Amino acid sequence: MSFLRHVKLRVPSGSARPGPAIGQALGPLGINMAEFCKQFNEKSENMYEKGVPVGVKLSAFSDRTFKFDVRSPPTSFLI
Repeated sequence: MSFLRHVKLRVPSGSARPGPAIGQALGPLGINMAEFCKQFNEKSENMYEKGVPVGVKLSAFSDRTFKFDVRSPPTSFLI
C-alpha cells in the first residue's frame, strides 16, 4: 500500500453522487466512486447543511484504497 497522490475536490455536503465531476478525478486512480460517495455523505451530512460545497482532500493509495478529510466551505460561499 504505497501512496499515489492527493486529490482536492469540492463536493456538496451530504449529496455527493457518482458523476463526471467526481469520476474524472477518481477514475484514473482506480477508486470506487460509489464507495467514496457513500462514505463522504455519511461523514459530511452531520457537519454542514445538505448541499453546502465543502473541500475534500483525498489521499489515494496503490491498492485502490483511500482516505479523505472534509474541509470547511470556501469563504466566498459563506459571505
